[in-house]
Parts: sequence; structure tokens; C-alpha cells
Amino acid sequence: MALSRKKWNNVIIIASLLMITILTLLDDKTSQLPDDAHPLFDDTSPLAQLQVNELWLNKGSSNWQCHPKILNCQLWAKAWSEIQLSPLVDQQELFEHSSADTPKEVIIVIDNSEQAQPWSWYEKLGLLKSPANNWYLIPPSQREGLSPIIKITAASNTDS
Repeated sequence: MALSRKKWNNVIIIASLLMITILTLLDDKTSQLPDDAHPLFDDTSPLAQLQVNELWLNKGSSNWQCHPKILNCQLWAKAWSEIQLSPLVDQQELFEHSSADTPKEVIIVIDNSEQAQPWSWYEKLGLLKSPANNWYLIPPSQREGLSPIIKITAASNTDS
């Protein structure tokens, strides 16, 4: 039995409504911070400097200063200075999955502290590993801002 044009239209409308509902629920779930998420930095220990591989940011007197290649310096600095993390209890699973993502070294300096803290950032998995080997999950809603936008320079043409 073939469906009439009216029935096909109804099928398309229902499928569209279901898709909109599913996408709305996913967006609501990923945009909220988990209940156990806590800020990494606060008013008593704010972020002063951060370095990810060769890229860096530094808290100046009035605003953030960044590596010259970074185009979104203020947004990148805000994302890192306002990051919230959830501690992971089951860390045995992470050792199996951590090889799927090469970690980036993140050097953090807190204001009024002279000692730099080397963290490991597993960007694809959204994980941070502290110097004390504790693992933390970065909420999906905050992951995008942690990667800077880098200015691409054209290579000079040496063929003459």
C-alpha cells in the first residue's frame, strides 16, 4: 500500500518535529554546567599566565596580552580564566583512553605565586591532568573557547 501525498507530508512533519525536539534536548544538556563543576581559578588565586605549547597569554595591567599569532586573545583568556572542572572519580578507564589523544602541555601561573604548574590537556577528550596526577573533566560547553584562533601567515615564495 502506497502512502498518499497527504500522508507523506504528515510523516515529514512528524520527523521534523522529532528532530527539532532531539536537537533542543541535546543543546540544553550540553550547555549546562554539571553540578560538581568548580572553578579552577577564583578571586583569591586568579590566573596570571598560561602557556599552551608555544602560545601564551599574560595578565597585563588593564587587559590580557597574548602571543602575536593569537587573534582572539581576550576571548581565549576569558575562557581559561573562567574554566570550571569536574573531578573524575573513576580514573582507571582514562589510562586506556588517554592514548587516543596526544596531550598538550599547559603551564599555569597563578597570581602572587612564582611557581609554574605543568598540567596536561587532552583536548579531544576534554580532560585536564593536574601536576598531582588528578584528572578533571572540562564541560562540553566550555571546551571550544579553550583553543585559540591562530593567525596563518603565508610562506614567502623563494622561487625566483
